[in-house]
Amino acid sequence: MGGDGGQRSAIKVWEKRDFKNYDADVELNTRNIKLALKRLRILTREGIQEELDLPTTIDKTCRNAGYLDIEMQASKKNRVKVLLFMDSGGSMDPNMDLVSQLFSAAKTEFKHLEYFYFHNCIYESVWKDNRLRHSDRIPTFDIIHKYNSDYRVIILGDATMSPHEILSAGGSVEHFNDESGAAWLQRIKDHFPYTIWLNPTGEYYWDSIYSLNWLKEFFWWKYVSDDVGWLVKSYENLKRQKT
Repeated sequence: MGGDGGQRSAIKVWEKRDFKNYDADVELNTRNIKLALKRLRILTREGIQEELDLPTTIDKTCRNAGYLDIEMQASKKNRVKVLLFMDSGGSMDPNMDLVSQLFSAAKTEFKHLEYFYFHNCIYESVWKDNRLRHSDRIPTFDIIHKYNSDYRVIILGDATMSPHEILSAGGSVEHFNDESGAAWLQRIKDHFPYTIWLNPTGEYYWDSIYSLNWLKEFFWWKYVSDDVGWLVKSYENLKRQKT
């Protein structure tokens, strides 16, 4: 036990490894992702009536014998709220560029976006900064209690781990978890019915990895690739379907 991982079957690694944060300011190749993310928007008119309602203004003016009758309306606002959980470190390192592109596009498109990091599986706590992941953690219960169930939840990770990391207490590769990862994933799924898991790794080896197949049965699941067609389908499902 100890030393570097990277064999796609996580063993205990008790040393404190350094994980990098994903870049939220990437611009290259994010245009198509941003366009795809727009499909998740739910636009409603809220707040002060400060935008001209041209069709109604024309109609009312015509009905008023040509005297101008201006009608105002509230502007459309995107009310979609998103929680983004991102796996980081280890086998996720080769996917850093693609995940950074998605992260950057999401921060641009969603006003109500909160993001968190985890490693391999979500347990009793997550974090906002990989540099502080051993000292500044956020209890998962706090997230469940703070955010309403209308938040859309996106879990982004390669799901490549030992079955014990999901199914067993003490299965985490970095600390002793009192409850299994499956218990925490169930709590998230129960509270946030609109949840998907996105996987940035190739599909060709999925069938041979137990953790991948278990999570495919547990969550609505989609493969992440450079072709944004997957993104359109994923977010349309996230918009209308419950797990």
